[in-house]
Amino acid sequence: MLADLQQLVLAAAPQEICGILFGRDGRISARRAAKNVADDPQRHFEIDPATLIAAERGQRSGGEPILGYYHSHPTGTVVPSITDAGSAAPDGRVWLIVNGQEAAAWHASGNGEIYGRFDAIRLDCFGAKGQTAAE
Repeated sequence: MLADLQQLVLAAAPQEICGILFGRDGRISARRAAKNVADDPQRHFEIDPATLIAAERGQRSGGEPILGYYHSHPTGTVVPSITDAGSAAPDGRVWLIVNGQEAAAWHASGNGEIYGRFDAIRLDCFGAKGQTAAE
């Protein structure tokens, strides 16, 4: 999955890609791409609300739980930006950031190390270039 995401980042650059991660117990089992509906998709991302609502409804009706979200920083690092922090609800969901070469995962919290919103979590990257975010 991670290798596929990295390829999507490279193909879509300079625009950011985004989507929803599904899974349980900190393990990603599936992802769903979403249209980036941000006003400036080269600098920001916003998951298409229709995709997000459908995922939430699916979860409520017994479908796979939403574990978190992914998006890209095609010209930057895999560290959350101040904009990411302002957009993230402190709900403990995973934020996976990829840039075409590296990846890092973060929990959105109400008291995080990064901008008071994100804490790094371990990310095992199999079959793709990547880094492991420190716990």
